[in-house]
Formats: sequence, structure tokens, C-alpha cells
Amino acid sequence: MATLRKNNFQEKLNIPESEHEVLTFWEETKAFERSVSERPADKQYVFYDGPPFATGLPHYGHILASTIKDVIPRYWTMKGYRVDRVWGWDCHGIPIENMVEKELGLVGGKKGIEAMGIDKFNDACRLAIFRFDKEWEKVIRRIGRWVDFRNSYKTMDATFMESVWWAFKELTKKDLVYEGRKVILYCPRCATPLSIFWHGQPPLGTKLRHPRSQSTRQWCM
Repeated sequence: MATLRKNNFQEKLNIPESEHEVLTFWEETKAFERSVSERPADKQYVFYDGPPFATGLPHYGHILASTIKDVIPRYWTMKGYRVDRVWGWDCHGIPIENMVEKELGLVGGKKGIEAMGIDKFNDACRLAIFRFDKEWEKVIRRIGRWVDFRNSYKTMDATFMESVWWAFKELTKKDLVYEGRKVILYCPRCATPLSIFWHGQPPLGTKLRHPRSQSTRQWCM
């Protein structure tokens, strides 16, 4: 059975080495998996985690958010709840498209994509999704966050998109969806509305009709 080495506090502690020992101990004893499986299935705490974009390496903001996302499930786990944590990838939207457009040398935004062929462009985006997954797993493991990477979901999965449409349908059936007007950011080059996050500033611009369902571009549908 795996055991942790006892530290002699009379000696100087090698913190990096000690951290790796703890990580190895967790893996050998399957500490994370057991923290889930040994809790009752009928006593669950559901933790919704907004997945990161799959377009680059993790930075300080991701690490800070991951620390918070790890602390809360651990707290409820210690309270006796079963807390499943599965990693996810945000595969939709402008970030992945811009990266692929630059790599393929496409110009003209939407026109360039249509000239290439939407199917081919979508395939290129799908391939780009998994470019940094190993690096992400390495960093998330290193900071000690407990999360299931092996069974990660992607927002481009048909099952995920179908679940979103199902939820939207249920909201519509309960008359919780309405059609209105809202001032939003709009990119004429990309021919798509933009989120404040992508633009990095408060909303300014044209008043547009806000549809019942909104997508960035073809890649999202």
C-alpha cells in the first residue's frame, strides 16, 4: 500500500519534491476516484463548471479559477456528498475560429470560410481542439485539482449540444423564453455578434434584433 514519507522537520523541507510525492500518493491510492465512489449516490452535490476555451495554454486566470473550482467540491465532499467532477472543453465561438483562420491563411472572414467549404473548416477546428489537452492536464494535475480528464466532454459533442437544445426547449415550454431587443457588440468582419468577454469592453454599437437562439457562426451549429 502506498504511503507518504514522514518529514523530519529538523531538516530543510524540499517543497517541490514533497508536492510530487503527494500527487503520486493520490494517484496510487486513487484518492480522487474513491472520494467520489465511496459517497452515497443518492446524496449528490452538483457542481457546474464553465469549461475553458481549447485554444491555448493555461494562464494565471485559469489557475486561479481552477483553485476555486477545486476547493468548493472538496468542501462538499468532506461534508459527505458525492461530487462528480468531469473536465470540459469550450469548443465554440470566435477564439478557435480566428486561430484556425490565421493558420490556414483565410481572408475575408465568413466569405473566406465559405470559399474553403464549411465542412472542411469545421474539420480543421475539430482537429485544433486537442492541440493543448496534454499540457492542460499536466498543469491541472500540478496544482492539485481533482477532476476527471479521461472522460472529458466537449461542447462540440452531439450529446452536449442536444442537451442544450433540450434545456432550451424545456424553458420555452414553461414560457421562460422571450423575444426582445438588446444593444450588443457586432463584428462586421466575422458577421457575428460578440460577447463582452471577446471584445474586452462594455457594450457599444448597433441595436439589433435579439433572436430566440443565438450562435457565433457555422461552427456553433
